[in-house]
Amino acid sequence: MPTKQQILDLHFMDARCKLIDLAAFLDRVERHEGEADFRFEALKKALPILLSTQPGRAKAILDSLSDESTEPIEKATLQGAFGAPR
Repeated sequence: MPTKQQILDLHFMDARCKLIDLAAFLDRVERHEGEADFRFEALKKALPILLSTQPGRAKAILDSLSDESTEPIEKATLQGAFGAPR
């Protein structure tokens, strides 16, 4: 079983890059005109989960970004998922 130090040595730079990328994305959305939609709000709601010390943060964030509806929509507006519940 690796130590915390070994995990940090192996994965810190990747996590750092992802965090900076997320911050840049949030900055890009906020500096442009128009209204953000439900996806932006869903990401912001997930941030406190990320910062918590509770175990299972990845699952909790995935759950917070998952659409739990069971009724199909009448007509799809595009192919694919939105990545966040409406």
